[in-house]
Amino acid sequence: MPIISVFDIFKLGVGPSSSHTVGPMKAARQFVMSMGENAASVAGVNVDLYGSLALTGKGHGTDSAVILGLAGHDPETLDPDAVEGLLRAVHGEKKLAVPGAGTIVFDPESDIRFRNDEMLPRHTNGVRFSALDASGKLLRSDDYYSLGGGFIVRGDEPEPMPQEGEPPYPYSNSVELLDLAERHGLSIAELVRRNELNWRTEQEVEQRLSALWEAMQSCVQRGLHTEGVLPGRMSVLRRAPKLYRQLVAKGAGKDNGAGLDTMDWVNAWAIAVNEENAAGGRVVTSPTNGAAGVIPAVLHYYTELVPGSDYDGVVRYLLTAGGIGILYKINASISGAEMGCQGEVGVACSMAAAGLAAALGASNAQIENAAEIGMEHNLGLTCDPVGGMVQIPCIERNAMGSVKAINAARLALQGDGSHKVSLDQVIKTMRQTGLDMSTIYKETSRGGLAVNVPEC
Repeated sequence: MPIISVFDIFKLGVGPSSSHTVGPMKAARQFVMSMGENAASVAGVNVDLYGSLALTGKGHGTDSAVILGLAGHDPETLDPDAVEGLLRAVHGEKKLAVPGAGTIVFDPESDIRFRNDEMLPRHTNGVRFSALDASGKLLRSDDYYSLGGGFIVRGDEPEPMPQEGEPPYPYSNSVELLDLAERHGLSIAELVRRNELNWRTEQEVEQRLSALWEAMQSCVQRGLHTEGVLPGRMSVLRRAPKLYRQLVAKGAGKDNGAGLDTMDWVNAWAIAVNEENAAGGRVVTSPTNGAAGVIPAVLHYYTELVPGSDYDGVVRYLLTAGGIGILYKINASISGAEMGCQGEVGVACSMAAAGLAAALGASNAQIENAAEIGMEHNLGLTCDPVGGMVQIPCIERNAMGSVKAINAARLALQGDGSHKVSLDQVIKTMRQTGLDMSTIYKETSRGGLAVNVPEC
């Protein structure tokens, strides 16, 4: 069983995609950093993209991501405002500064190759890096796979354990999670917190949770106040600023968390985040970039529109949502290229529903019910981005997932936690549905809206 932290589910990254941008950037950086003493002999690098990375890589900025990774940049610390200048220089000069190797000749047009009709064996998100010496001799070649949510693995190696050492309350499914919590008299949030303390101090846990919430708030504010057109040939106009102005102008929203004004606010918050993501801005991968708007939008609903909300509720929300996200990572997948959008927005909806229920004081059984409802009604959701970009239908889909999450939590709170379909059963169903789903509906832009809607 993978040993995963909440902070592996929630992490800082840059848009537009955790699987197609964050993962490939990390893989490229890991490749050059692992060259060791051979780095000094590197005179060229070839990059071959396969499967979904090839088919939607242009729209997702995968080629740009690998350039940045080869240059040694990390998605958690990369300054999004510096990206355009860095890439312009590489494309213009046909040179790239690689850690350990110095400046090498690198032409993105010929050295990055999109293998649209080929797949590597392990996962649809495959990339091969090849380092060459001055004579063109191959020094080293490694395959990497981007598994969704920024997780990567090299070749046929087992997926690395993000954390070392088994936590005090290990769980691999929701039955174990609920049983452990009941036997030890813990809420799900407190159980998850105690597991986190196995890997870091209480102060560090608190600081990281606070930093995640601050980053989410900052992203929402940037999205609400940044006008303009999103990158790409579709020329999609940012809508969040207009929605925000309209809501402020009519003094909407302070209606005790009910009514259509509330829905409008949630839509604005979710769209703000995903427009920032589509623009290559900094977001919290939660659990992916393509679904990054759901968790923050529902948490803003709690803090802005629920009377009596407080920071303790924010902490319960994040710990609980992260704990549920771990179940999906262990037992299914959070990759749209593997599961369709049910693995991204569907998982985020389930996580947010559980987090909101916890923030509102739900029992553990009610929280599990909320998570189950959140996914049950996203089963079969396809990933069919128009133009291979996370704009249509991805941005609106986050708004819809946020509203669903709130409703799922409210439905669960009306009951006592007993229900017919368990979270484990719905996760198993989601995984099987993803495996059965036609490849054209899994982030290839070869089916669904991607082929039936002309690019704008």
